This record gives sequence, structure tokens and C-alpha cells, in this order.
Amino acid sequence: MLRVSGHPTADQDLRLHSRTLTVILAGLSMVGAFAIDTFLPSFPAIAADFAVDAALVQQTLSAYLLAFSVMSLFYGTLSDAFGRRPVILVSLLIFIVASIGAAFATSFGALLLCRVLQGLSAGGGRVIGQAVVRDRFSGAEAQRLMASITMVFGLAPAIAPVIGGYLHTTFGWRSVFVFLTAVGLVLLAATWRYVPETLPPEKRAPFHIRSLAAHYVNALRNPRFVAGALAIAFAFGGQAIYISAAPHFVMEILKLPETAFGWLFIPMIGGLVVGAAVSGRQATHSAPAALLRIAFACMGVAAIANLTGNLLFHAHLPWAVLPIMGYAFGVGLAMPMMSIATLDLYPQMRGLAASLISFVQMLVFSLMSGVVAPLVFESAARLAGVVVACFLLAFGCWRFASRSMPGLAQGA
Repeated sequence: MLRVSGHPTADQDLRLHSRTLTVILAGLSMVGAFAIDTFLPSFPAIAADFAVDAALVQQTLSAYLLAFSVMSLFYGTLSDAFGRRPVILVSLLIFIVASIGAAFATSFGALLLCRVLQGLSAGGGRVIGQAVVRDRFSGAEAQRLMASITMVFGLAPAIAPVIGGYLHTTFGWRSVFVFLTAVGLVLLAATWRYVPETLPPEKRAPFHIRSLAAHYVNALRNPRFVAGALAIAFAFGGQAIYISAAPHFVMEILKLPETAFGWLFIPMIGGLVVGAAVSGRQATHSAPAALLRIAFACMGVAAIANLTGNLLFHAHLPWAVLPIMGYAFGVGLAMPMMSIATLDLYPQMRGLAASLISFVQMLVFSLMSGVVAPLVFESAARLAGVVVACFLLAFGCWRFASRSMPGLAQGA
């Protein structure tokens, strides 16, 4: 049995303020986003440094995302077997080592390998954090906490490319990975000191590959669960396409410098954070079904406005980013409720459910980065068309999934 000493006592656990837990869990969720978004402004410089094509550098993102999605299948079940804390701590240690390796990579192949290792390790906190929330909280309280985590988490894509741009222009692209190493170390210390174990030994499930495969097959045979996970993934996919295409959208379409990624990410993440804040504030005042109708309406109107504007006019600020902000507001409003409702389809194995949800979401993200983005990133209208497609897919999947979810049958 895997054990990690030095964790908080029972009394300390009881005294742990929910805000502290929220900030740390959000920080753990931010690791994956930081490893993506601080890296984006350096794409052209990395291509020049290693004398490789820009499309090949794009694959460092898709390889990271693919590794992230695959490992997401195991983090939840590992935490169901060994506890939440040990798995988070080990994943952070691997992330730190991978970040150090990337900072000192002497070839593109070495950099790609370190990015894969980062992807394998960055998802531990993100996946397990959802299970921690449901271990400790339920109902409106869980929705409020999940919304708070979404708000704090949302800061990462807003500030990460700005930080990455300034690090790149001041110290070079390798400094980005030094920064990621520091982030990992801070989170390792905070988790060790403040995050309690929320899954007692008597509630843990043994880790057996054959049993794990059977549980996954069982979950994947549940069409409502699969549809819920796909709805979450496609809703976020409307943002993922802009994150994946950010270097081209910002520097080629909008003609802005490496330090100007905030023009895309701050409105996008601002919308996400405000949406999550509204979701948390309304948790005890509005029915989830009503909030979800509003959320999908916001996503749909914003997606259509974005496509129409880019078909009729040349992309320029601020109009090129305002519909993206509106779409993100809808995503932020919907995501806490969609996540909780989908997790609750498997209340006895929320770690496994969280793993599958994260896997599907990151698999869609990796497809956006590695397949879709290279096909559309030269055209603002094509990017907007992908957002419309993502909205329609998310809406259709959630309509199907919510029919079996109490209180959400009219949720879309």
C-alpha cells in the first residue's frame, strides 16, 4: 500500500477552510493549463532554435494533450485505490522533473519527450480534485465549490500566455520551463502541508487492471454518461480551438506581438470566470435546468455572432474577441453543473468517472490541436465555424444525457 507521511491531522482537517482547499485544488487544476499556455508564445522561436517546421512544433502541444488524456484514465482509479493525496504528490514530482528536463533539452526529440512526460503528470490534480470535492461536499455546496475552482482555474489561461510572452522576450523560451518547475514546487509544498486525505482506507477499491478495464467498459456502455462527458468536452472544445490556434490567431490574423496574447486570453477567461461566478452564486437560488438553458443560449448566440462577424468583416480588435468572451461565459456557467451531474451517475466511483470525463475532454482538445487547428488556423471564419460545430455537438449530447439526470431533464 502506497503511504505518504506528513499529512494534516484529523483536527487540522476539520479546521481547513474551504477557501484554502479551493485555492489549492484550483492551483492543481491550473498546472495543465500553465503547461499549455505559457508555451504558446514561444512556438516560432522553438521552431527556429531546433530548425523544425512550425507544424512540427504544434505537435508538442498535441503530444502533451494526448499523454494528458491517456493518463487521465488512470489517475482517478489510482486515487480510488491508494488515496487522493499520494497520487497528487507523485504526479507533481514527475511534472517537476519533466519541466527541468524541458528547460535543458538539447534536441527537439528531447523536448518532445519531456512534453509527453509533462502531459502524463499534469492531470493528477485536475482529475483527483473533482473527486476530492465530491468526497467532502454535496448539493449546492459542491456546486459552489466547483464553481469557485473553475473561477480560480480560469485565471491560468488568462495570465499564462502573458507570463510566457514576457519570459520569452526577456529570458528566452527555456525560462518558461524554469517557471513551470517553480509552479510545480509551490504546489507540491502546498499540497503536502494543507490538502487532507478525503478517501479513508475502508472506502478504497483495490487497483486491478482487469477490474479497471471492466469498470471502464461498464461506464462506456452507459450512453448517458458518455453523452454527458462528450457534452462537457465539446462545450470546452469551442475554447480549445482558439487556445490551440492562439499563436496564429494572435500573431498572424490579428497581427499582434508575442506579448499581446492577453488580447485573446483575458476576454476568453474573463467570460469563463464570470460565468462560473454566476453559477456558484445562483447554486441555491436557481434550478440547474434553468441555468443550463441560459448557458446554452449564451453559447449558441455567441457562436453564431462570431461566425457571422468573421464572414462579413475582417477580424480586428475588439470585435474579434467579444463573441469568444460571450461563449466562454456560457461554458463557465454550465460546466460546474454538467460536471457534477455527470459525476453523480457513478457516485461510488467518482474517481473513475472523473478520469473518464477528463480523458474525453482532453482527447477532444488534442484532436483540436493536432488535427483541426492546422486545417483552420489561417482563417478567422473557419475558426468560428469550428466553435459553432462544437456548440451544436455539445447541445445535442447534453439533451440526450440530461434525460436521465434528476432535475436536469429540461436542462438544455
